[in-house]
Amino acid sequence: MEARTQHILEQVRKLYRRYGIKSVTMDDVARHLCISKKTLYEHFKDKEDLVGSILFHEHDLHCEVHNEILRRNLNAVEELLAVYNLIHTRFREYNPSMEYDIRKYYPELYISIRNIRRKNMYESFLNNMNKGKKEGSYRRELNAKIIAKLHVFRVENLYENDLFSLEELISMHVFHELFVYHLHGILSAKGLIFFKKNFKKLKATLS
Repeated sequence: MEARTQHILEQVRKLYRRYGIKSVTMDDVARHLCISKKTLYEHFKDKEDLVGSILFHEHDLHCEVHNEILRRNLNAVEELLAVYNLIHTRFREYNPSMEYDIRKYYPELYISIRNIRRKNMYESFLNNMNKGKKEGSYRRELNAKIIAKLHVFRVENLYENDLFSLEELISMHVFHELFVYHLHGILSAKGLIFFKKNFKKLKATLS
């Protein structure tokens, strides 16, 4: 990706997160970037193209962070904690207005990016489950595919219901409880010993 295009995406991403998508016109974007609309349209054919480019660019950034986690050679429990921290970062950046605008005005784009996120999240949790079972940290009798799907369902529904307030969603307290709750459902005796021994360190990381 060209540096100029990437700069535009980063700046417009901030605008959308602050004001939502519908209320920010291409004229607004051009003025904010101090460029002409003609120059803007040299990079993006229309607003939908711009919105889609931002969403996929954002997804690529998260994938880069996730891949960096995998390169750290952590054990399954430590890796899961790092992934939870990544998910929490996404929740802190979450803008309900932006999500609403994408779903209402760009439904095909919304479904496309949701399916990609869902697939990646499922594969990430499935790989972590298999890794933990192989290490002996997770219970071997668990069906990894079902647990991974249930976990994706739980994370997605944190976004999509009003049971939790936005303040609760972005608090580390909620994510700490979600992490501990999930772990106690999948840990083996060996994994539980590791967790209890390292709980303070893990909790500090998740604070």
